Amino acid sequence: MKIRISILVALFFLSTHLFAQQISQFKKNDRVVFLGNSITEAGYYHSYIWLYYMTRFPDMPLTVLGAGVGGDRAEEMFKRLDGDVFSQKPTVLVTTFGMNDTGYFEYNQPGAKEYADKKVSESFDWYKKIEDRYKKLTKTKIVLMGSSPYDETAIIENNIPFKDKNKAMLRIVDFQRKSTVENGWEFLDLNTPITEINKPIQKKNPSFTLFGGDRIHPDNAGHMVMAYLFLKAQGFSGKEVATIDIDGSKPGITTTSNCTVSNLKRNPTGISFNYLAKSLPYPLDTIVRGWNYKNAQAKAIEVVPFMEEMNKETLRISGISGSYRLIIDNEEIGTWTGDAFAKGINMASLSNTPQYQQALKVMFLNEERLEIERRFREFMWVQYTLFYNKGLLFANNRESINLLDKNLSNGWVKARRDLYTKAMSPEIRETWQKEMDLIFSMIYKINKPLMRKISIIKID
Repeated sequence: MKIRISILVALFFLSTHLFAQQISQFKKNDRVVFLGNSITEAGYYHSYIWLYYMTRFPDMPLTVLGAGVGGDRAEEMFKRLDGDVFSQKPTVLVTTFGMNDTGYFEYNQPGAKEYADKKVSESFDWYKKIEDRYKKLTKTKIVLMGSSPYDETAIIENNIPFKDKNKAMLRIVDFQRKSTVENGWEFLDLNTPITEINKPIQKKNPSFTLFGGDRIHPDNAGHMVMAYLFLKAQGFSGKEVATIDIDGSKPGITTTSNCTVSNLKRNPTGISFNYLAKSLPYPLDTIVRGWNYKNAQAKAIEVVPFMEEMNKETLRISGISGSYRLIIDNEEIGTWTGDAFAKGINMASLSNTPQYQQALKVMFLNEERLEIERRFREFMWVQYTLFYNKGLLFANNRESINLLDKNLSNGWVKARRDLYTKAMSPEIRETWQKEMDLIFSMIYKINKPLMRKISIIKID
């Protein structure tokens, strides 16, 4: 992913497209559940959203949970509502579907239009059943989210796209949108803005995609784009980590935002002060995680203006000339000219600052939490994909194991056998939950910003 969209173009499109698509910000102690298919089961986009809250609102604990199962359509999601979704006691429930509902191979065969009509109609009928259940959730905020697109336009070797599949998906987005208007719920369309992000890049690089080789599953960067669009719809564009604005030629501090500055000292060699922010910078993972993914989370900033809009920790010092070292807590961070300081240094883009390193610990703990959560999602996959229609839902007995072993020719079942034989024991699941609870407690212990000593020292 080497092509960077013009930030001005991206800002214009995304700000205008999402103008009417506002989602309420999460509140302290919310339990936010994301219901979806394999894209949600992967867990990355909602984990990235939660990481934003962990770092930007360190004193506002909340819980973000996944309820995705690979292969699900609206039909399967309806069947999971009681045992897998409502049982998580959501105060906010975000629901997305449409990728599997619209089918696949039939789009390149005769009768594709009729097939699309049938699949969209089936999805609508099952959604109406979901809608009826949601109407009874008077204490739960409902958000419908139009699915990320099927990327038909990328040129991918050995992968012929299913023509007009995404048009069928957009018909599902349309009835989701209409339902939110009728019911007073909230709505976000991911399909159209991600497609629009793809278009200008694919004109220059036809093989570019935010998705894997299957055109369906976003890679880490794609999940971060989804998280960015969600956070933007929540109104976080322009919300900085912190801002320090000092006039280096005069006494006093010009402005500060979301932080406090104290013990400001000036001398012939530079400036020093104590800095306590109310937030941590958002750390972007540079490691590719997940099966067959190619682009790390951090690659997303090449295609969306996340850093410019939502991750600015600005240190601006005017009225100084020459070159200066930036030192934080006795660690040399880098060297900039007086002109660069006057324009502003975005410390959130510097991974070697102590505050960024602190945020990385939060990120790594969040990733550990996600790995444990995936075990629960795979356990639910076995329950609802294999056992549900056989009358063995949550039986977790010898008959369940026998049925599983009879289906080992299915690679997805075989891949989950070892995990299921552990997870079928309630003691194992209880232990996993305690691990997640411990990680949660540790995250909200170490995510509190610390007082930092900042020095700007002139280079002779």
